[in-house]
Amino acid sequence: MGEQQFVKFPPEVIDEYAALGVDLQALFSAGHLGTRMGVEIVEASAERVVGTMPVEGNTQPYGLLHGGASAALAETLGSIGSMLHAGSSKIAVGVDLNCTHHRGVRSGLVTGVATPVHRGRTTATYEIVVSDEIGKRVCSARLTCVLRDVNPSDEAHIKKAN
Repeated sequence: MGEQQFVKFPPEVIDEYAALGVDLQALFSAGHLGTRMGVEIVEASAERVVGTMPVEGNTQPYGLLHGGASAALAETLGSIGSMLHAGSSKIAVGVDLNCTHHRGVRSGLVTGVATPVHRGRTTATYEIVVSDEIGKRVCSARLTCVLRDVNPSDEAHIKKAN
C-alpha cells in the first residue's frame, strides 16, 4: 500500500525493546489482519497512537466502510497504546471493545487516534476516534486491555513475529 511508513517511538522505548531482541516495527505493525486491511501506524506512544486505513478494500456490500474494519483499526491502535504503557514485561490482551458508528464513508483514507482514558497496573483503557479525510468523526470506540505478565509461550510467539 505505497511507501513503507515507520512507526515513531520514543528513543527509550526503542532501546528497551532492542535490548530484548524485539523489532518494534514488526511487533507493532498491526499484525496480519492489519496488513491485509492496509493499516499503517504513523505515530505511537503510550500517550497517543495514530494510524490510517484505506476505505477501499474494507467496505461492506453497500460500498461503505465496514464497521468491523473501523473496529479492527480501533482495537489495533488501542492495543498498541496499551502495550507501550505496559512495557516489555507485560502483554496487552483486549477484553472489551465498544464502537459507535456515526457516518458512512465510501472512499479515501480514515485516521484513528487513540488516547488513554485509564492506565493502571493491570488494565488500560483507550478512547479511539476514527475520522474521515475532512476530519468528520466516523466512529467512536473504547478499548480495555488486560495487562498480564509475559510467559514463555508469549516470548516464543513474539520472537517468531520478528
